[in-house]
Amino acid sequence: MSEYPPEAPKDCPLCPRLVGYREQNKRAEPTWFNGAAPSFGDPDARLLVVGLAPGRGGANRTGRPFTGDYAGDLLYATLKKLGLAEGEYRADPNDGFTLKGAMITNAVRCAPPENKPTPAEIATCRPFLSARLEALPNLRAIMALGSIAHDSVLRAHGLKPTAAKFGHGVEAALPNGRTLVSSYHCSRYNTQTRRLTAEMFEAVMTRAKALAYG
Repeated sequence: MSEYPPEAPKDCPLCPRLVGYREQNKRAEPTWFNGAAPSFGDPDARLLVVGLAPGRGGANRTGRPFTGDYAGDLLYATLKKLGLAEGEYRADPNDGFTLKGAMITNAVRCAPPENKPTPAEIATCRPFLSARLEALPNLRAIMALGSIAHDSVLRAHGLKPTAAKFGHGVEAALPNGRTLVSSYHCSRYNTQTRRLTAEMFEAVMTRAKALAYG
């Protein structure tokens, strides 16, 4: 069992650069969440979606993953379309929106400058991801958004990134019968450049749901 809890403390002190950025944001926007963003969703989840890290104006502001930034619009709309969420997503943690059989977390829990955590910060935060994985007894499938999340999920299962090279729609068998399915990140840049379309994203999530519930 992991010595770490599934959720980092809001004022987690482990990464000095991220702590400094958090304090900087707190001074600029004292009403924001400004902390390590907790996971969101169903504790009985069979599907876990793993993102990169909170966005400054997204989860760092609202305290809920992918809430308040562009990436959340596509992510939450797709989850609802596939029956994995209920309610109306209004980019507000108090909107009453809930997930059913799914949970969302991030490979790095604190917002990094320019949305780019360092390799050391990713490694430092990984024990929280490992603990989150351990704490989901019914988990069957993991959907990673982007290469950093993909590699972190593999490493959290004791595998090297070379075990399965990242790519959109790539699948990898994990220990204990779980399966990793990866997607390009649903960022504004990827969707505006058409590297990722809503149809492409839905196709991968549909596959992840089938693996989770098949």
